[in-house]
Amino acid sequence: MSKPVALTIAGSDPSGGAGVQADLKTFAAHGVYGVSAITALSAQNERRFEILPISPDFICAQIDTVFEDVRVDAIKIGLLANAQIVKTVIEALQRHNGDGRIMVVVDPVLRASNNGVALDESGMVLLRDGLFPLASLIKPNLAEAAALLGEPVATTPQNMSDQAARLLAFGCECVLLTGGHLPGPDCIDVLAHASGSATLYAKKQAVGEVHGTGCTLTSAITANLAKGHVASKAVDLARGYLRGLLGGRHQLNMNGAARSLDHMFITDNKTEYER
Repeated sequence: MSKPVALTIAGSDPSGGAGVQADLKTFAAHGVYGVSAITALSAQNERRFEILPISPDFICAQIDTVFEDVRVDAIKIGLLANAQIVKTVIEALQRHNGDGRIMVVVDPVLRASNNGVALDESGMVLLRDGLFPLASLIKPNLAEAAALLGEPVATTPQNMSDQAARLLAFGCECVLLTGGHLPGPDCIDVLAHASGSATLYAKKQAVGEVHGTGCTLTSAITANLAKGHVASKAVDLARGYLRGLLGGRHQLNMNGAARSLDHMFITDNKTEYER
């Protein structure tokens, strides 16, 4: 391969705004070749969320066939649906990334944006205790962090920093705790790693409900890691990419309550994204 390769292990979203579809478009927008293993089919919009998990054996077969033919530089892991699928993915990482060469980014999808349950309790425990130690970076939002820690949702930047530090203790290398739903004029994220943490600010944009921002941010981080950037730089570039998408010209009105992102804008105006 003449370009970096990123693998997404996640669920399918028929709207194209989130899940594997959004991941592959985001990879392409960054000049990264995308490959995939689908963990679940979904039927979802702002009113409903139904999933049909893929059998663990077939998920395993998808992952193994990718690694038989392709050198993978980074992996994004999204919706895993149940504990058996989480276990299958853990075993696949141990088999194919035993030396830790491949950067692994985990988006711990516990609920869908319309409040549909995306991972059961036993799956969440295995995700936290078995998958996080294999991750280069995890990216929970406020609600996911609270659920993973069994604590109230953070309401201040200091709460976020404290929770990010406690999530780091589960064994991952970095935690990006996203606080887009925190009250106030700024989107506040916290990036924590072994040597400390940084609080990241960006002005909120009045764009209304947008579908798939979490998946898109995670896959943008993964793409930048695949290109060789260190975690802090990958996060910075990914946040800039998402800000560009939310800028107003790069959203699609899908005739519903939520808009979807037009992931490919970066190929048309890269300088805007890099500023």
